[in-house]
Amino acid sequence: MPRPFLFLVIAAFAAAAAAGTARAATSTTIAPQVSSNWSGYALVPTDETTPLTFSDVTGTWKQPKASCTLGRSSSSAFWVGLGGYAEDSTALEQLGTGADCNGNTTTPSYYAWWELVPASSVQIPLKIKPGDTITAAVLVQGQTITFFLHDLTSKARFSKKVTTAQTLDVSSAEWIAEAPSDCGASGRCRVVPLTNFGTVTFTNIAATETLADGTSHSGTLTDPGWSAAPIELIAGGHAGFFGFNPDPSETGVGAVPGDASTDGRTFSVRWAQNLTAPSQ
Repeated sequence: MPRPFLFLVIAAFAAAAAAGTARAATSTTIAPQVSSNWSGYALVPTDETTPLTFSDVTGTWKQPKASCTLGRSSSSAFWVGLGGYAEDSTALEQLGTGADCNGNTTTPSYYAWWELVPASSVQIPLKIKPGDTITAAVLVQGQTITFFLHDLTSKARFSKKVTTAQTLDVSSAEWIAEAPSDCGASGRCRVVPLTNFGTVTFTNIAATETLADGTSHSGTLTDPGWSAAPIELIAGGHAGFFGFNPDPSETGVGAVPGDASTDGRTFSVRWAQNLTAPSQ
């Protein structure tokens, strides 16, 4: 079960996209960005003057087996989503699974969830086990979001449509391993220490963009229609959206994405320690 007030929210940071022209011959990979709570890849414009409008994102991963340590409370989330990457973004549509440690036992808890930021996450009534293969997709049509999650191992499925009046963000697409955030009654949030999940591999990666003429274009991380921004998670490495990070003893704990496969359909994220945080 997720802890009370658990919000799976981005730590905002500047999306410093490399300069280039839209629809370049090959995709551009941006220099790694650093976040206090995200690790993975985001699809962003190759040209900052030509925004992207995504309509869906999908990916598959095997639920990692978490490693818990007595006395250390931690959390981890694995998801696909649209929006939330831009520095001024206030919305994010996301769907995934999680693995938490409460510090009182070495037995992790596993769960699935969906979320429309800035609202809190909603747990999905599916039993998730380590080793389960999960496929997730988020689709946006106008103001309607469709969440679809399929546990290929247990054959369980979840589908939900949500129509909202709030402004949605479809300017980016992501595949992320996250250190979630704990928000108290005051509304102040802190990034929770990241659960040791070992390695998670995202496969079957794809996203669809709606073009200016109304047609659609689908591709992967290496598609020439956009740039792929790798994101490194380093605790203490960025003040982030919430303005403060976990206990100083967690500094240097985080996660690092590997290179994308040639076809752009696969990459892995590994949990790590002793990472070097950039200067503040």
